[in-house]
Amino acid sequence: MAGVSDAALRLICKELGAGYVVTEFTNVNAVVARENDIKQFVEFSEKERPLGVQLFGSDLEKLELAVKIVDKHFDVIDYNMGCPSRQITQQMACSALLQEPNLTRKIFRIMVENATKPVTVKIRAGVDKPDKFLEIGEIAEEEGLQMITLHGRTVKQGYSGKSDWGMIKKLKESLSIPVCGNGDIHTPEDAKKMLDDTGCDYVMVGRAAAQNPFLFTQINSYLKTGKYPATSSRAKVKTFLKYLDLAKNYKTITSSNIRFQAMNLAKGCTGSRELRGKLMGLQNIEDIKKVMEKFLASL
Repeated sequence: MAGVSDAALRLICKELGAGYVVTEFTNVNAVVARENDIKQFVEFSEKERPLGVQLFGSDLEKLELAVKIVDKHFDVIDYNMGCPSRQITQQMACSALLQEPNLTRKIFRIMVENATKPVTVKIRAGVDKPDKFLEIGEIAEEEGLQMITLHGRTVKQGYSGKSDWGMIKKLKESLSIPVCGNGDIHTPEDAKKMLDDTGCDYVMVGRAAAQNPFLFTQINSYLKTGKYPATSSRAKVKTFLKYLDLAKNYKTITSSNIRFQAMNLAKGCTGSRELRGKLMGLQNIEDIKKVMEKFLASL
């Protein structure tokens, strides 16, 4: 969710019913280098709590230092072993570690030993085939991690194909620590089905939250009552304008981030194709705002 789950969007999601939010993933080397201004580097609001910080990187010395730094500011420390990006995996980070159980064990041990907050991990099923998630899960439990999130795809799949929820069920049945399911949650019905079919303890929503942050409200309602409110185009555009207002408080949110969020929230709106076409290529935040305000007035 790099470039997506910024502080302003997390606040929106939190207000709309997300029980727990996590920062964009951050390199441990960068955390150590920016120790003195970590709050400006990894921006967040107290209103987001409980809030997790997500780290990546396999330099053990830097990892230890990074854990001690973020431990003072966040409620949970999550470790990313799920990102499939080649640019990241070439650094022996994220999903590349699925092939390195011994190094993974060292990473988990260092994190738990140097944190006073809960340590968790997010993984994929494997690299080329789903063959690593149970082994990594066992290591996580043995080393004292307090939750594991499984995205039911391999690294090779990227975001193509379907998330195999059967693997989430297998992982849940093999561990005593909480398991969070991830992958292909687009509707409230999807969330309930994942919970029912896998027995997982929690459901994580990723990319779909950027397109419809109201999904959290809808899921909560559906789980409690069996029904949920629809999301109107007007509500989505108003939410973007609220996001834009919140974004002013954070220096790390760029015009590119804002345009990306505008295009995300435009998906599914009435006339979204024309709207997204107008947003394409805009660099000025005021221009983006004017386009969205004009579109809202037309609804």
